[in-house]
Amino acid sequence: MTITTGAPPTRRTPVALARGFLTGGVIGTSLAALVVGGIVESVPLFVTGAGIPAAYGLLLFLAGRPRRLREAAVVPRTALAMIESLHAVGGESGDVPVRFDLTVAPDDAPAYRVEITQHINLVELPDYRPHGILVVQYPPDRPWRVSIVKRPAPEWADRVAGARLDPVPGPAMVSDPAEGCASGFLAFLGLLLGAAVVILLFWADLFGEHAVEQPSSSKPSVSSTSSTTVVTSASGTVALGPDQSFLDDGELRRGVDALTKGKDTDARQALTVVVQERLLSVVFAPTGTRASRFDPQSLPYARIPALVEEATSTLGVDTPQTWQLTADGLTGSLTIRVTVTGPEGTAALEADGAGKVARRTPAR
Repeated sequence: MTITTGAPPTRRTPVALARGFLTGGVIGTSLAALVVGGIVESVPLFVTGAGIPAAYGLLLFLAGRPRRLREAAVVPRTALAMIESLHAVGGESGDVPVRFDLTVAPDDAPAYRVEITQHINLVELPDYRPHGILVVQYPPDRPWRVSIVKRPAPEWADRVAGARLDPVPGPAMVSDPAEGCASGFLAFLGLLLGAAVVILLFWADLFGEHAVEQPSSSKPSVSSTSSTTVVTSASGTVALGPDQSFLDDGELRRGVDALTKGKDTDARQALTVVVQERLLSVVFAPTGTRASRFDPQSLPYARIPALVEEATSTLGVDTPQTWQLTADGLTGSLTIRVTVTGPEGTAALEADGAGKVARRTPAR
């Protein structure tokens, strides 16, 4: 059977663009509140910065419930698909997340390529191989949200047995192509504006008397062409240059070492550690505080890239725009949360101090 290349209809999504802007604003406000709250030693501001993402995530969940109910009521379409390629992307349990590149051939529409991630049991993994034929389902208005039907109806199982599909050339579709770069730009703009609002509100505390009182306890900024490090008695930040990431091998540990170098054991205890793609922030515990603290050197560095990879590829956010890892000891023990946002919404993953996943909150 010969298959022609086709693309599903595109749609403008102003709501998704607005949500991207708002999400960026929440991230910028939260991060700035955590850093500024630590610098000016304002516990209410620090707690507000930690609570904003949780409140925003709950708001998104409640606001998206009617949409999810409508989507669940839509009868999915069924089609044949051929595996172009596949590879496992992680996992330590019986179900392994596998990334598939598929050619999907609907009966009443042109074929197209799509990339998905789905959990496959280790026992069943040998049944999936390149050029194998599958039965898949997808919502009519969101053809990129393809899921593999592991036990198809008898008539579809018969079609699989005698089917032969030709591959469709071209890049694999992973999300609605209508949004382009606009959503990412608006999210970045919202992040800058959110951070700017917090800094302007506490400008006097940051650069007024407070800045004059603590120059002797502050260390100068250390800059290079690849990164910038700023350390004070209350907090520290490391900003990487282009083409760098804190998910690179050893980069996060080097960043934490740069912020805690020269500090004694008590002084380097942290209230929270926040990590983004190229930004690391550590809020140190003030002397004498009773808040739960932890040593940032105790983070499970080897597990962090895998946690971010799992959060960005298996929780329903097919096109991650931003991710953020927050580590704190507010519950009494070290807790690591990875939050990822995209056009599909916000998803979260929570792990313990050893990097073992304890809770997943998908975007759908």
